[in-house]
Amino acid sequence: MAADIPDDASSPVGKAAFAVVITRPAGQSSELIERLSAAGVHTLDFPLIDIAPVADDAPLRAALASLERYALVVFVSPNAIDHAFAKSGAIWPHALPVGVVGPGSVRALSRHGVSAPAHQVISPASASAADDDNGRFDSEGLFAAIDAALGEANLEGKRVLIVRGDGGREWLADRLREAGAEVETVAAYRRLVPEPSIAAWARVHQLLAGEPHAWVLTSSEGVRNLHELAQEHLTADELAQLKHATLVTPHPRIAETARALGFDRITVSGAGDERIAHALLAALPTVVQPVSSNPAHSPAKSRMTETNASTNASPQPAATAALPPNQPFTPYEAQKRRSASGPLLWFVVVVLACAAGVGGYALNRKLERTEQQIAQRQQANDTQTNELRIKTEQALATVRQSDSQVAQLEGKLADAQAAQQALQQQYSDLARNRDDWTLAEVGQMLSAASQQLQLTGNTQLALFALQSADTRLAASDSPQAVAVRKAIAQDIDKLKAAPSTDLTGLAIKLDNAVDQVDSLPLSGEAPIAHATPRAATWADTAKVSAATGEPRWKVWWDQLTRGIGQQLTSLVQVRRIDNVDAMMIAPDQGYFVRENVKLRLLSARLALLSRNETTLKSDLQAAQTALTRYFDTSSTKTQTVVDLVKQVEAGSAAVELPNLNTSLQAVNQYRSRG
Repeated sequence: MAADIPDDASSPVGKAAFAVVITRPAGQSSELIERLSAAGVHTLDFPLIDIAPVADDAPLRAALASLERYALVVFVSPNAIDHAFAKSGAIWPHALPVGVVGPGSVRALSRHGVSAPAHQVISPASASAADDDNGRFDSEGLFAAIDAALGEANLEGKRVLIVRGDGGREWLADRLREAGAEVETVAAYRRLVPEPSIAAWARVHQLLAGEPHAWVLTSSEGVRNLHELAQEHLTADELAQLKHATLVTPHPRIAETARALGFDRITVSGAGDERIAHALLAALPTVVQPVSSNPAHSPAKSRMTETNASTNASPQPAATAALPPNQPFTPYEAQKRRSASGPLLWFVVVVLACAAGVGGYALNRKLERTEQQIAQRQQANDTQTNELRIKTEQALATVRQSDSQVAQLEGKLADAQAAQQALQQQYSDLARNRDDWTLAEVGQMLSAASQQLQLTGNTQLALFALQSADTRLAASDSPQAVAVRKAIAQDIDKLKAAPSTDLTGLAIKLDNAVDQVDSLPLSGEAPIAHATPRAATWADTAKVSAATGEPRWKVWWDQLTRGIGQQLTSLVQVRRIDNVDAMMIAPDQGYFVRENVKLRLLSARLALLSRNETTLKSDLQAAQTALTRYFDTSSTKTQTVVDLVKQVEAGSAAVELPNLNTSLQAVNQYRSRG
């Protein structure tokens, strides 16, 4: 730290008879003890909190096994870090930010391999020493650091995990929820009230008997545990001495808890062993003075000592001292004339002197007795005042403790009310009987099956869903379940009776027909074979005559007439066209005829895939009419396209699929009744 330790606090004279009682959990104060031992200060390890694993660590393991669900993980203490990493053997994700409260938690993360710059560690620690002295290492400071590092907008709708002990403050969780985050809390450890050893209590009795000492309290729960244990093991004088002992706490909230329980000498050091050690060394007395075991009599005794000293230093008043007798005075004339009255006068003078001495002595004794009575009364008043002050402080401590207990009870009452509301909600959710849950599940299954049937036309999947729903309802014998089963049976029969249609195959046929339309010849564009003169091949008439038994001249005549007929046929061709409009189409209009036919076929394909049977049949009939009217039906290509269209039209009878409306209406009727 930047601050220096005072010279008088670090001197051996001031530390020789001074002890520090450290109340952290066992095994967590080694660094602080080493610092104080190096400075020559004796320490007493007096744990007020025991850290133990949670009874059920399943929620902690489940949360650590699914860290990818969270946008931020917050550890409230080094104990939470150590217990959490002991349960998780996985490597911490580099992209997952970690929030911690103080430098001790930062060091604990570093021991487990999580540190900057490889990981994003968010803490209230500042970059400079001045900021570090003034920083707040608590939930408020951590929330400010999270807001500066991530921003509230980045946490909205994100999940945040807080790993802590059982119980604890809800301030940070409430602020994160107000920022829009979904906060989950899991317990990594639990805190127990320990029972210090007899030797430790013996050493505490020695310290409270008069030895200078100080207490280090690092948690509000430790302060409350010390107060409860002191009520059981200390006497009234020791308890009063404890309330006046020096307390060093790292946070103002702990100091407020201690002040509410009656402690009146509290020093707030700040977080970190270095700050605590500096505060302890700065509070050491330069000269150790013994302390009276009975504080009620100390002030009176001190005042008596001061009174006696002042009495010895100043002279007594004249009224309290015995004065010597006055010397007799004899006039000059009487000495000349001595008469017989001289002895009597001397006797009177001696008697008066003796009376004056006795009176002065008696008055001095009376004054001494009066001073003693006044001193005794003053001492009694001081004792009563001290006793009244102690009783007043005890009453105030009792009142503060009662207020603290009332606040705790109010918090527990609020938690109980919240738990009761949650239980009531769960009870209302579970109040529905088994048949309601079954019907709801069946309705969900039927709705999903109906959607799949309309989208994909998969009757087998819909049939399987109906059979599963019927099996699910078979376990119930309620009248509503029987009515729904009847409706499901009707839909099952409809699905089984529905023909199976190969929509993909029909669509492929339409695609093939569309591809061949451009190559189809129109009726007015039928190809005419050109007349090509050719010479007839004359066969051997003698051989033909011998083979057939006919005269040779007849064979020759037949060959001649057949050749002339073939020549005439090649010159003239006669065709019949029933539709006159087909011959009126100009060549440039043929392009639009073909495009219209292709559009009809494409529209039929869309209607087929969408299972629109009416549109499908209308488009197929229009395409077939155009093919037979404007195209050459004697062409093989035209006949092939017409056959494809007819095949699609024949298979389109089973395009429209049945629905599951009967089953869905039965389930909806049951729900509307409920």
